[in-house]
Amino acid sequence: MSPTYTWIVGSGGLLGSSVNRELRRRGNIVYTSNVPWSDHESAKATLMQDCTKFFGSFSDATWNIVWAAGAGVNGTSAAEFAEENALIADVLEQIAGKQSADGTFFLASSAGGVYAGAVGAPHNEETQVVPLGDYGRAKLDSESIAVNFGIRSGINVVIGRFANLYGPGQNLSKPQGLISHLCRGYLMASPVSIYVPMDTLRDYLYVSDAAEMVADTLALSARRTAPPTTKIFASGQAVTIGSILGACRTVFRRRPNVVLAASPLAAFQGRDLRLRSTVWPEIDRRTHRTLPAGIASTLHATRQALGAGR
Repeated sequence: MSPTYTWIVGSGGLLGSSVNRELRRRGNIVYTSNVPWSDHESAKATLMQDCTKFFGSFSDATWNIVWAAGAGVNGTSAAEFAEENALIADVLEQIAGKQSADGTFFLASSAGGVYAGAVGAPHNEETQVVPLGDYGRAKLDSESIAVNFGIRSGINVVIGRFANLYGPGQNLSKPQGLISHLCRGYLMASPVSIYVPMDTLRDYLYVSDAAEMVADTLALSARRTAPPTTKIFASGQAVTIGSILGACRTVFRRRPNVVLAASPLAAFQGRDLRLRSTVWPEIDRRTHRTLPAGIASTLHATRQALGAGR
């Protein structure tokens, strides 16, 4: 059997790095990019060059592109989000009509962003999306770009709407990733601000579990021709913020140092984000890492990162 070629955009991030490891473990030939995201024109040039290099490295083979990049968070400007999405459109424009249909474009999106204002949890793929801020709206814009590309080109497109990811590799310079910030706060003896109520419900998915699900999804996509497909990637087990603090206390063996604070970003946060995927349910039939085990692994990785000065 010939190998599958996969290009991961965003391979240095939490999800991308884990998908990189998982696909290499499964025998994929993986390409990554070192993109200067802070300079739009340089980023575009790099992506165009890497796209040409990637498709020039094989012929008549199964291929994937996993777009797991995105520096934007709640609070990022609409203009910055528009620039990020323009890069997705540029890459897809270069691919459209020039490559065989034996491939899949996988776009990582955000369940929390697009369902932030939705009612009737648990949410599934049929739930009406209700973004509350520019972040969620930008994710929907990127999804539309990918879906339209799939319809035009006939290439398989999968939109992955991810629950709250956590685990080793979280970028602590971003104002997101509660579990990683709690681990850092414990190690640095510094308080962590929480600006949502303690009964806020979230689905936390350990990143290596998410990566395995992505790899399984790509393998499933390669075996079928389908219209653009949207799937929720979640553990299916929602927990409150209070429960997360309790699990951290068990792992840390002391109470996490948290401060209840106010923030305008709280307006963009849904209160109940329970998730249940109904698309390709075979992907969800697995055992997920428990929350305490995931927190312990995240704590270990954070300790190593701080020791290395990262």
